Amino acid sequence: GGHVDHGQLVLSIVNPTAGFFDGDHLETDVHVAAGARLVLSTPSASRVYRTRSGAAAVNSQKFHVEEDASLEWIPEPFIPHAGARYQQRTKIELHLAATLLFFDWIAPGRVAMGEVFAYEHLRWELDLTLDGKLVARERYDLRPGDHSLEALRARFPAAHYISVHAAGTMAADWPAERLDKLNDDGVYLGHGPLTGGIQVVRALCRDSLSARKLMESMRTILYSAAGTKPPALGRIFC
Repeated sequence: GGHVDHGQLVLSIVNPTAGFFDGDHLETDVHVAAGARLVLSTPSASRVYRTRSGAAAVNSQKFHVEEDASLEWIPEPFIPHAGARYQQRTKIELHLAATLLFFDWIAPGRVAMGEVFAYEHLRWELDLTLDGKLVARERYDLRPGDHSLEALRARFPAAHYISVHAAGTMAADWPAERLDKLNDDGVYLGHGPLTGGIQVVRALCRDSLSARKLMESMRTILYSAAGTKPPALGRIFC
């Protein structure tokens, strides 16, 4: 089910199981037609469990946004359990006149259970194209046993990682100063432009409370800069 708020269709994607298990392969293909307005979220955190066979769970997701269409993707946090292996492959295809607001939120693990960067392997991929031309390609290969987590641990020992890609009206009047002011003792944030007017935000947060507050603040600021209000998701945000 879903609802319409501020002229946008708001839908939640629900995993039919408790989370990702080794060997699972989930494929998602989202097409936002010309002139359509879509907000996608998840009703709860996404979890990937300890691998028993050694195989990874794989999540392949593709988003295509056409002319004068808009897409917001704002999931709850991704929480890798101890011993988990997971690959996420994301492809975003944008028309030159499309609007995008795309969030990712990676937790360090089940911190309350003492699991901090205790997963075996996370492979995080993202390709973003604008008018068929590659604008951004990201590859994160995270393993607790090597140097790959140094950047995540540098500021906070149990850092939550948040990234944002914004395009179209969500990036046209970029609120740089307001975003800079979100930095504090629990948030380490930076941002910058890509080709085609696309903007990117990267942030490390001290804990889940800092991360959730930052997500809410950024969403409010970016919608305000675009001249509108954020649609209610029916769960966390106002």
